[in-house]
Amino acid sequence: MNKLEIACFNLTSAVIAQENGADRVELCAGIEVGGTTPSFETTKKARALINIDLNVMIRPRGGNFIYTDAEFEQMKLEITAFKKLKVNGFVFGILNEDNSINTIQNTELVNLAKPFPCTFHRAFDEVSNVFQSLEEIIECGFQTVLTSGQAKNVVDGSNQLAELVSQANNRITIMPGGSLRAKNLKFIQEKTKATFYHSSAIIDGSETANAVEIKVMNLILKEF
Repeated sequence: MNKLEIACFNLTSAVIAQENGADRVELCAGIEVGGTTPSFETTKKARALINIDLNVMIRPRGGNFIYTDAEFEQMKLEITAFKKLKVNGFVFGILNEDNSINTIQNTELVNLAKPFPCTFHRAFDEVSNVFQSLEEIIECGFQTVLTSGQAKNVVDGSNQLAELVSQANNRITIMPGGSLRAKNLKFIQEKTKATFYHSSAIIDGSETANAVEIKVMNLILKEF
């Protein structure tokens, strides 16, 4: 069954996502930098407002995905704290200076997050060797990779997304995301044969998910 995750940058979006059939919320702050760790209080409120799955972004700042020792310690503290709120998973990704996967730090965070599953976010779109990196992410213990296929959007990256889904071979979920909207969702589904899809469902310059957009995406996914 195809599923839909909505990236939510405020509580209103999380409620809209649930009310219109989304399967999961990815809760973030920092919309201007593509997502950062939300506050503990916001996450607590989100958990009280929605009962669909709630994944939390763990990203201490915008910019690159190479973190200082202090930032890495902060990420560990945040995961430990959020686990107490009964969230359903975590979203993060750490690279080395050469844009390869930092397998040591990622594995440590995945193990810390257990029993909650982890998604490797769009830091994946900056890796130098995409197919080798996918194997390393699987070895780290991630259950999902969020990616645009290393392109500016999922349409431009659709060929590589299809290759990644094939390589993954059900060992890990490849979740297309990056300007994914109702207008291109059917094309991406037919092209990639992915089973989980990611969108902010934001249109017209708003910072809040659009209810109709989510509803239409759900209708499209249920056709398959």
